[in-house]
Amino acid sequence: MNDYYVDLHIHIGRTASGKPVKITGAKTLTLSNILKEAVQRKGLQIVGIVDCHVPEILDEIERGIALKGWREEREGGIQANGVTVILGSEVEIYDEHCRGPIHVLAFFPTVERMRLFSNWLKTRVKNISLSSQRMYGTGKELQMIVKQLGGLFIPAHAFTPFKSLYGKGVHKSLTEVFEAAAIDAIELGLSADTHMADQLKELHRYPYLSNSDAHSLLNIAREYQVIRMAAPTFHELEKALKKEEDRTIVANYGLNPLLGKYYQTVCAKCLHPVQAMDERCSNCGHHQFITGVFERLQQLKTNDRDQPERPPYFYQIPLPFIPGIGPKTYQKLLLRFGTEMQVLHKASIEDLTEAIGEKLAHLIIQARRGQLAIHAGGGGQYGKIAPS
Repeated sequence: MNDYYVDLHIHIGRTASGKPVKITGAKTLTLSNILKEAVQRKGLQIVGIVDCHVPEILDEIERGIALKGWREEREGGIQANGVTVILGSEVEIYDEHCRGPIHVLAFFPTVERMRLFSNWLKTRVKNISLSSQRMYGTGKELQMIVKQLGGLFIPAHAFTPFKSLYGKGVHKSLTEVFEAAAIDAIELGLSADTHMADQLKELHRYPYLSNSDAHSLLNIAREYQVIRMAAPTFHELEKALKKEEDRTIVANYGLNPLLGKYYQTVCAKCLHPVQAMDERCSNCGHHQFITGVFERLQQLKTNDRDQPERPPYFYQIPLPFIPGIGPKTYQKLLLRFGTEMQVLHKASIEDLTEAIGEKLAHLIIQARRGQLAIHAGGGGQYGKIAPS
């Protein structure tokens, strides 16, 4: 068995020919750049790319297999330049049951299966060449095709206020929208952690994933997990989610939820923090609020004591979030230590001090230990590390 660093929610901004895929994604977020970033800077061994339903992306993957020495693993996944790609798709559901857009992730073992899914999906979306398209059909219908093709089905960023399963204040249970047995895991999102999610008893049966939802190269691996498997393949990942044959998620690494963009409830107009019982914002007088993840889970929680046994959840503060670590210092750290994983988890205080000075070295160690004070984020704005 080996332990692998895994981030299963990475978008593609542009195809190799320059066509947009994720409209809000960076132009530099191409398949080739993602592979390079994952190996050379981030230190990941497995990436889930969630726009592989796009025909041009599938063509690019097949060219890589034919011309660049990439290979499709017998147990699923594409081995490409030292990292395994898990072929994924993010789809938006908005049917009569969900009454508000919900994003979900679907993963498939092979290019052939993803082609079949893409052909099915293109008759139900307006543009198969774009990311996160609204599907005209039901959530259960989507689950059915994913399972027929041997795929994995995972609700994405399940608690954020917009485009999520629990976020809009409409749904109190996942069974209102989905077949519970056809869900393989729950993605927590940047503003929630394991303890927060486990306040909902219906989620106790599922493993939790902490993924980056990266819209830029820099944000890859801002959240990830360590997964123990025999090999970095699709079917080994499937076994790990089911905790079969000693395969398992070893640990989740995610932002302290306070750093997430939607942790606290804020005024919809000026983003000033508010309390749920307030009628108007004390700062500007506006009467509409964006409910934060913390408040939403207080509304939904069904369980306070009976917590299932879970892998540890370690609060991760990405290097660019740490005050004083700008682009030059970031590059200096990578030149010295190789990858972000080495800096965040393994570099000693002595070696960090030698590379970037005592003050920044101590900030990295404090971040590693969860000792930095944080001002909470909300309304689409990230939280911030408090000045020391």
